[in-house]
Amino acid sequence: MARENLNDLLAFVTVAQERGFTRAAPKLGVTQSALSHAMNGLEERLGVRLLNRTTRSVSPTEAGERLLRVLAPQFEGIEADLADLTEMRAKPAGTIRISSGDHAATGILLPALGRFAPGYPDIKVEVIVDNGLTDIVTGRFDAGVRLGEAVEKDMIATRIGPEMRMAVVGSPAYLKGRRKPRTPQDLTDHACINIHLASYGGHYAWEFEKGGQEVKVRVEGPLAFNRIDLNRGAALAGLGLAYLPEDLVLADIAESRLVRVLADWCPPFPGYHLYYPSRRQTLPAFAVLVEALRYRS
Repeated sequence: MARENLNDLLAFVTVAQERGFTRAAPKLGVTQSALSHAMNGLEERLGVRLLNRTTRSVSPTEAGERLLRVLAPQFEGIEADLADLTEMRAKPAGTIRISSGDHAATGILLPALGRFAPGYPDIKVEVIVDNGLTDIVTGRFDAGVRLGEAVEKDMIATRIGPEMRMAVVGSPAYLKGRRKPRTPQDLTDHACINIHLASYGGHYAWEFEKGGQEVKVRVEGPLAFNRIDLNRGAALAGLGLAYLPEDLVLADIAESRLVRVLADWCPPFPGYHLYYPSRRQTLPAFAVLVEALRYRS
């Protein structure tokens, strides 16, 4: 049966339940004559009489009763599902999927979600850790987390973390007997622990800036990892210099487990942002999560 005939099926259910065209027509927003014409057309297409009509009443035939038993629960289920969707617009509920790198997931999302989750038991948040530049639209994510400078221009971005700095660090054992680098170019004389990011085509180029001069260095070394906790572990083990978010190594530096170099070449830069495709109307669940993650200095 053609898709447009679903309206006639709904009309039949209403007439059968109301036992007449007089009460059914206002509920459906049509005239009695139009409703009677629609029922005649439905019966003709099905090749069976569905309604017994008299001057005083309308009642389903045996075939009509059978069809009513099939259709009525289906339409009631649809109405219930639509009501649930309407309720979701007013009540924060549902599942939100976020793509994030491991550093942001551990340092930003996890603490924020720990505060957020108890107050919104009907909201489920799935954080998928991926250090590549995931396409959140293709991956069917509701949002992603990236550094502010890496967010695409056509995305809406909300700042969720403070400014960041990177730090180049090595263990005292590694640096013993070696000349500390004074400029990024001096890194060519050192074993460097690379950051592997497939989305960058392999190893990530370390970025530096000083006095308006920007420098990117593709360092060399025997090791590369795609998780920054492993890069830190390798640096602590004396296996070379590592390029890491400052907050991860401040305690190591303070306790002399790691030594920082090239600090004057590592200025602050925009921190993590939550980003999503457009300003289209969103469900309350997403709106309250964005507000909970929003960074307030």
